[in-house]
Amino acid sequence: MTSLRITEIFLSLQGESNTVGIPTVFIRLTGCPLRCVYCDTEYAFSGGERKEIRDIVNEVASFGVPYVTVTGGEPLAQPACLELMRQLVDLNYIVSLETSGAIDISEVDPRVVKVMDLKTPSSGELSKNRYENIPFLNRCDQVKFVIGNDDDYIWSKNTIAQFQLFDCCEILFSPVMDQQNPKELAEKILRDKLPVRFQIQLHKYLWDDARGK
Repeated sequence: MTSLRITEIFLSLQGESNTVGIPTVFIRLTGCPLRCVYCDTEYAFSGGERKEIRDIVNEVASFGVPYVTVTGGEPLAQPACLELMRQLVDLNYIVSLETSGAIDISEVDPRVVKVMDLKTPSSGELSKNRYENIPFLNRCDQVKFVIGNDDDYIWSKNTIAQFQLFDCCEILFSPVMDQQNPKELAEKILRDKLPVRFQIQLHKYLWDDARGK
């Protein structure tokens, strides 16, 4: 049997990405090789419970909704995550993967929507960006930039241009809560007419930082 270490499985509204607001089952895997300064899921760095993939799939089915997000931590730090996602899409779930972008995504099932971070300077993990992942992105995928200050914003614009990201996927800009003023970030995007999707983490406004939400 194939198993994964799981921190939590829960039903909530999608708080980010282009499916924001849709009821979604979240599978939060345990463990992450990064330590971003703004991380809000440190509780998923360790612990968790080992579960067989078949049991995870059965638990997902019990919620009765078609959208599933595999998140962490960093889900791809556990190789069996690839098999979990394959089984879910085989069952016709609409599956998205939230990944830091620090681990190879080339083996992710192409039916899975990849939501990949590129770590900005203020994250403290800029050196962990795996730019080799970019050629494996497609039009249904999304790259997220978490913006903490003006340096992050400038770096993000330059990185988008350098790798021609607008040509291969959707771009998300998200302010660091309590650090980057959302209105100021929105005004920068409008000023520069950037064709990006501005997003605020909906779940934090609804439930603060409660686990399982």
